[in-house]
Amino acid sequence: MAKSRTTNWPDVVFGGGSASSRISRAVDRGELKKIGPALYTGNLDSDPKEVIARHRWQIVAHYAPNAVISHRTAFEARPSPDGTVFMTGETGKRLDISGLHLRVQKGSGPLPGDRPFMNGLLIASEPRQLLENLALARERAEVRRTVSRELVEQRLETILRSRGETALNAIRDQARELAPALGATRELALLEGIIGALLRSRPADILHTPVAQARAAGTPFDPERIERFELFARSLTTMSPPLRPDLVTAGPAFQNLAFFDAYFSNFIEGTEFEVEVAHAIVFEGAIPPRRPEDAHDVLGTYRLVGDPKWLRRAVVADRDSASFLARLREAHATLMAGRPEGGPGQWKTIPNQAGGTRFVEPELINGTLSRGWELTRSLTTAFQRAGMIMFVITEVHPFNDGNGRVARAFMNAELVAAKERRILIPTVYRDDYLGALRSLSRQDEPMPFMLMLDQAQRFTNSIRWDEYRTALADLTAARAFEAPEDGIRLLIPRTAV
Repeated sequence: MAKSRTTNWPDVVFGGGSASSRISRAVDRGELKKIGPALYTGNLDSDPKEVIARHRWQIVAHYAPNAVISHRTAFEARPSPDGTVFMTGETGKRLDISGLHLRVQKGSGPLPGDRPFMNGLLIASEPRQLLENLALARERAEVRRTVSRELVEQRLETILRSRGETALNAIRDQARELAPALGATRELALLEGIIGALLRSRPADILHTPVAQARAAGTPFDPERIERFELFARSLTTMSPPLRPDLVTAGPAFQNLAFFDAYFSNFIEGTEFEVEVAHAIVFEGAIPPRRPEDAHDVLGTYRLVGDPKWLRRAVVADRDSASFLARLREAHATLMAGRPEGGPGQWKTIPNQAGGTRFVEPELINGTLSRGWELTRSLTTAFQRAGMIMFVITEVHPFNDGNGRVARAFMNAELVAAKERRILIPTVYRDDYLGALRSLSRQDEPMPFMLMLDQAQRFTNSIRWDEYRTALADLTAARAFEAPEDGIRLLIPRTAV
């Protein structure tokens, strides 16, 4: 135990027994300070609340040695925000000291499956936690002993999503064995009903939460991603960049803009060609003999982002989510036509990830994309919808390959359909783009991503697209083709809107 800076007594000293007289004399000498019933500290410099917080579980184990951490404390694996710890044991007990409120309910002590915790304590098993938290809780001024029914449903859906049906079936079987000892007949029936509904073997009307209802309906979604989409949608409504019109729907200017859209979108993903080589691939059919697949990547992207008819359809034009999902798969099939091994137009069947980010599980693709599409449609401006749909597709990552390119294509389709300037991410801006994307995806910080999109559209709007050579010169002057290193930054004219 940690020593005080001013006495030889430890942080926590328990009174009673043969040490009572010695402790009493230490208190009289000012070497110990009382911080609870038969509880003292030799740390005279720290706030008692801090001392108790550091030694919470040691104190709990001393006052309730044979009880089990239960109910919401076991479910949440931590005390309640006010410091309440709920336990179950052979005798009831209450303890209120600075920052710690111990509540031991009389009931079953240790049962099969309860697991070791700190300081020799036991914590309720997973099936026991679920049964206990489905119990009816009296409304009191104090914190509730149980979590909400909704949180129990969400936990069960998470178990099914992450560990599969076998895990849920095992929990149900173990709960049946524990229910008699806990007197949890009602709770067991409720638990079996929820699990059965999630497994689609019982009626779904027992379910309360959207994530569980979606699972029972056969359209499960990733709730963490939906929370992030909702956060981003709320943030987007606070941003209204200047309107940047683009009325060009055909001719050289449209072709030039579409070409550089395809060029930069592929460069971001590592398909790197000299710009003149890529231009010859697209407009002259010159396929480099040693890199035919890479050439088809550029061609496939251009066929998509250079198709005026495809670009004129915004997400608000999709009659339902099924229509959107079909259009997304068709677009991917076009983009990946030269890569049959990449499954053109086919959802991934095994999980994928980039660095430490694991994307949406295959079984959750339809449900997560559908809810993202609904959020996108709820936004009012094309810029907002463009940013949203691009992030939704990127965050789900529904395909084995080509996710970034198809996501940026849908982003620009939203803008072109509204007759607004599309957004290009030039090579030199790649790190800004990826960094802003990571801030939103990993840290739930949307502002860098929104500002990045605004700057990228402002840059795109500053280029003269009418002639290929003029556009090339403007892009070169802006350092668009430079590698994002050594402090080189994208140059946007101050006069650009």
